[in-house]
Amino acid sequence: MKQIVLILFAACALSAQTPPTANYDQKIDAAMKKIDAVVAKGPFQANWTSLEKFQIPTWYADAKFGIFIHWGVYSVPAFANEWYPRNMYLAGDKSKAFQHHVAKYGPQSKFGYKDFIPMFKAEKYSPADWAQLFKNSGARFVMPVAEHHDGFQMYASELSDWNATKMGPKRDLVGDLAKEVRKQGLHFTASSHRAEHWFFMEGGRTFDSDVKDPKFESFYGPAQPRRLPGAKADNQPNEKHMKDWLARTCELVDNYKPEVVWFDWWIEEPAWVPYIQKFAAFYYNRGAEWGKPTAINYKKNAFPEKTAVYDIERGKLDQLRPYVWQTDTSIGLKSWSYIEGETFRSANSLVDDLIDITSKNGLLLLNIGPRADGTIPDEVRTTLLDIGKWLGVNGEAIYGTRPYKVFGEGPTKVLTGGFTDSKQKDFTAADIRFTTKGNTLYAVALDWPAAPFTIASVDASRKVSSVTLLGSKEKVAFQQTPQGLKVTLPAAKSGNYAHVVKIQ
Repeated sequence: MKQIVLILFAACALSAQTPPTANYDQKIDAAMKKIDAVVAKGPFQANWTSLEKFQIPTWYADAKFGIFIHWGVYSVPAFANEWYPRNMYLAGDKSKAFQHHVAKYGPQSKFGYKDFIPMFKAEKYSPADWAQLFKNSGARFVMPVAEHHDGFQMYASELSDWNATKMGPKRDLVGDLAKEVRKQGLHFTASSHRAEHWFFMEGGRTFDSDVKDPKFESFYGPAQPRRLPGAKADNQPNEKHMKDWLARTCELVDNYKPEVVWFDWWIEEPAWVPYIQKFAAFYYNRGAEWGKPTAINYKKNAFPEKTAVYDIERGKLDQLRPYVWQTDTSIGLKSWSYIEGETFRSANSLVDDLIDITSKNGLLLLNIGPRADGTIPDEVRTTLLDIGKWLGVNGEAIYGTRPYKVFGEGPTKVLTGGFTDSKQKDFTAADIRFTTKGNTLYAVALDWPAAPFTIASVDASRKVSSVTLLGSKEKVAFQQTPQGLKVTLPAAKSGNYAHVVKIQ
């Protein structure tokens, strides 16, 4: 009985707060004119040749470590992963979300994804607490998901009523966090996953569900098939969807001034090319106006190499890359958003990843998943603070550094490419990674070397004047040999996790 009352209450509460967005077409037309005017002014134009003038913002290349946040309506069911709003409409999906939904909430025709919105209250959300935690973690930038594939905006928008200021929390969740992040001296960035919304709810059109109800088209739509029967390539989105995407993303830029905008996959589809070119020109031009250079993150081959920053999901590179790049991964191994029964990564493995990625000219964007009420799980807090403690001692070997002539040495092979983080082997004391800052070389042992060890990449042609161990006041013995720099560390460890040898 309690469950039935809850469902009825949620449905009634939603029906009282879902007016259609007025004059939608006029607003989109006005947005297109505004975007075109910004692009026309330059200095960037909407073509790849012009966009190759893009340069990595110095602060971003220096930052190395940021926090990603997957938090939204999908945090309410907290089941399987953040794709619950798609999978709950796919009969027989591998995550079992469809069966779970029917068993717990009833058929999708009676209780659809929209009915979770009144249950997403964020009643314990404290952006000041979040920002302080992120500061203490050692992160230098923060990136909330402004809109995920589900189409619910976590910020104030004039283009849709399906957003957190008009429904659910009735609060500008992104805007409130942006203010507190900047108070802490961190850089505010944001992500948009709107592009995939084209097909995200497609399953709901194949059976009796609320996705088919015209009253909710402005939320669930267009809900088109990702791939048409017999086709070898994905179905291409229509002009209306892409204009909507462009207008929403440019609105996000103008209202919140993020210094990086991150895009998920699927914008690499051919139909998107003129739209992502126009967005990039608009955004880079806005950055020039603000006096704050901006950057775009992309996956796969959505952007040419020199026009934006390449991002790898849950994976790394096995070689040093001449252009700055980024890994996005999560503390949670099963999901990007909060779910019940999550398995968490250790601070040790994440510190090792940060070092390995930095040595190869990359950045680590580390995701967390808060609960629907806005609280951050204790396991996540502890891990972030442990990373922060390590960076408090060893951060000079990370922040503001640049690659050495080689990224490192040692026996452990790193898998390259996306979705490999759970398959990587643990690093050992014989695995060394390098970073540089001016005339200083940092050699980071990814575990404690119990005996004297030789760094082969520091040959006799490079005169070494001193060697110290960050976090230790003990003397470090060293000797330059034909085989490399022989280092003998003190008996006591300098701290937890990896250990940084500073070489002058």
